[in-house]
Amino acid sequence: MKYRDYIKIDPYSATPKYIQLTHAILSAIESGRLHQDELLPSINEISAELEISRDTAEKGYKNLKRLDVLGSVPGKGYYIKSAGFRQRFKILLLFNKLSVHKKILYDAFIGALDPETQVDFYIYNNDFKLFKKILAERKDIYTHYVIIPHFFEGENNIRELIEGIPRDQIILLDKRLSYMEPGEGYAAVYEHFEKDIYNALVRAISRLRNYQRIKLVFPRKSYYPKEIIGGFQRFCRKYAFEHVVIPSIKTEVLQAGEVYITVMEDDLVHLIERIKETALVTGKDIGVISYNETPIKKIILNGITTISTDFKKMGRLAAELITNNRQELVEVPFSLFLRDSL
Repeated sequence: MKYRDYIKIDPYSATPKYIQLTHAILSAIESGRLHQDELLPSINEISAELEISRDTAEKGYKNLKRLDVLGSVPGKGYYIKSAGFRQRFKILLLFNKLSVHKKILYDAFIGALDPETQVDFYIYNNDFKLFKKILAERKDIYTHYVIIPHFFEGENNIRELIEGIPRDQIILLDKRLSYMEPGEGYAAVYEHFEKDIYNALVRAISRLRNYQRIKLVFPRKSYYPKEIIGGFQRFCRKYAFEHVVIPSIKTEVLQAGEVYITVMEDDLVHLIERIKETALVTGKDIGVISYNETPIKKIILNGITTISTDFKKMGRLAAELITNNRQELVEVPFSLFLRDSL
């Protein structure tokens, strides 16, 4: 079947398969491989060929009908009604992982784009080799590459990959690379990790004074930037707090008079479990601060104090850079949300 050559589904993509089918047919029209009035395979045929469910295939076709690209004739099937459709943007979106706050970012980004924008979504699990493979296989076929660049290792090699893409096509999210300077055509919507944690702790200092020691839980193998440690230590030294960076909460002996700052969600869960095994009262005997604001943290332990960037704003700003064809370095505000856990 000739359609299999250019109507393809990638099982590793996080983009829903019906959206992939929609985009594949639109791309085939734009490239001249499909023409006006050309008959498409039936829903059953394309379902079998692409190894997707019949419902998925039908949903993809209906999406194209909504765009007025496909028409249908009872007894004959679907055909190309209009070959004049052109997508303004085709975006490769690369996230390092899935999480609640990353979903907030994703939803804000997608919601701020034109609904017909093609966005192919991949997750590389903080693995530089997988990231490199995804990028290499999909180079030169998108108008924009939107990337969250967090890796367990291999980050020193990212500049070569990034510089291989035209600067007006790439936007970094969450992190700005050190060599990127204003006015040089780079685009990023980012956090300033060292400054952000420092300023957030300054705003929380009146409550922190109720404790004797602050502990930052920062795993040895972490994709979080080491600048967080630098900002934490700078704050503690300036305001004379006893402090320590620990790699894990699992074996930590919890004591009254301590505040724990967790950057990883798993560490927050383990910390809460450990606290519940003791007689310590959160917000009185022991303090908890968690990175990244999510709705559930307003409820857990009568409210967990968080320090967080504005992920909704980050997503919207990235979409605006694409829509308005701007290459700018935009720092996103960072906030402290004081609650009963501190």
